Amino acid sequence: MEFMDIPTELTTAATNAVIVVFMLAFITYFRRFGNKDRWKVNLWVWAAGLQCVAVFFGTIVHGFKLPDTTKLILWQPIYLSLGLLVAIFVVAAIYDVWEQAAARRMLPIMLVIGVTFFGVTLIWTNSFLVFVIYQAVAMLVALGGYTWLASKKRLEGAWWMAAGIVTSIVASGIQASKAVSFTLIWPFDHNGTFHLILIVGFIFLTVGLRSAILAEK
Repeated sequence: MEFMDIPTELTTAATNAVIVVFMLAFITYFRRFGNKDRWKVNLWVWAAGLQCVAVFFGTIVHGFKLPDTTKLILWQPIYLSLGLLVAIFVVAAIYDVWEQAAARRMLPIMLVIGVTFFGVTLIWTNSFLVFVIYQAVAMLVALGGYTWLASKKRLEGAWWMAAGIVTSIVASGIQASKAVSFTLIWPFDHNGTFHLILIVGFIFLTVGLRSAILAEK
């Protein structure tokens, strides 16, 4: 395989690769806390794993010259992983707001919604727009939950979680607009910028999650 000869595609692939490393480190770190609340920790580990799968295939799609048919095939695990990732993220937020019993009841429902989203991408020509809408609704629901938890001081790290979600929403907006590009040693387009901001959001979420888990009795 040959590397892409479009500089912005290479920086998009590189930032995807950085996210892969970040997610692997996230999984390794938080698996240590399984004795605190294994079910909750596993939710976040699965979410990170799905993110890792999506950005791994994204690295290949953006980083290498591939036939259109191959790209189309590679986008399928990306959309499936992202659909399930968003679903599990919502369940994790439900866990923090309404505790484990409610989260367990919602898990199969949200997984069906995630798979349904994937099914829609198979027949909808503008799949990315579908994902933006799906993700935006889920993120706003989660943001409302963590903002409420933070205001009531019911969860350590909730403000960090809310900040991470806001950052992710901003990143998604920039990617959807396709209007941002800049050069910082290397040229970045809207996709690379999205990844850079998303990494900041992941850091906020990691700090918040760590605070919440360590505060559990």
